[in-house]
Amino acid sequence: MIDEVTWIQQAQKGDTDAFARLVHLYQTPVYNLAYRMLGERMEAEDAAQETFLRAFCNLSQYDPARPFRNWLLSITAHYCVDRIRRRRPVLALDDELTTGRIGADPGDAVVAWETRERIQRLLMRLPADDRAAVTLRYWYDCSYEEIAQILGSTVSAVKSRLHRARLTLAQMMREEAGSRKPEVIGSRK
Repeated sequence: MIDEVTWIQQAQKGDTDAFARLVHLYQTPVYNLAYRMLGERMEAEDAAQETFLRAFCNLSQYDPARPFRNWLLSITAHYCVDRIRRRRPVLALDDELTTGRIGADPGDAVVAWETRERIQRLLMRLPADDRAAVTLRYWYDCSYEEIAQILGSTVSAVKSRLHRARLTLAQMMREEAGSRKPEVIGSRK
């Protein structure tokens, strides 16, 4: 990560090539966080671009005592929360089925897609701050301390938010399972 420190210092002095290296290094985690929070690919791409624009414009405010990754994810999370508050949730569609790219076993791909789609749909029903905490914890494996730092919260508030979000998700899953009628084999009317 010595390169990262050098790139940050060069970027702070206006070196756009150094900043481009940072973008290349962090474009996937920033995009993935935005996608998990926003649930729509184009909107996630816009959010990722906005994150890097804001980061570049505010490099002088970056605190080198904090991990750069956390600083970027914080910008992303806050931007996404703001966007979510201004709109209704949109459900995500996965490329595997929409583009026809399915792996060796189409049945496995369909089940995997349905599972991801279901999780994304349930995530979209959570409040924006809860969704950010869940995404950071379970997709990025961030510690409670890192999540608190990224979201500008306390560790106890993060733990409480995650607990509440897990309970809400479990309840939504139970409700979804209860709304499906079990199919009885051999019974026809």
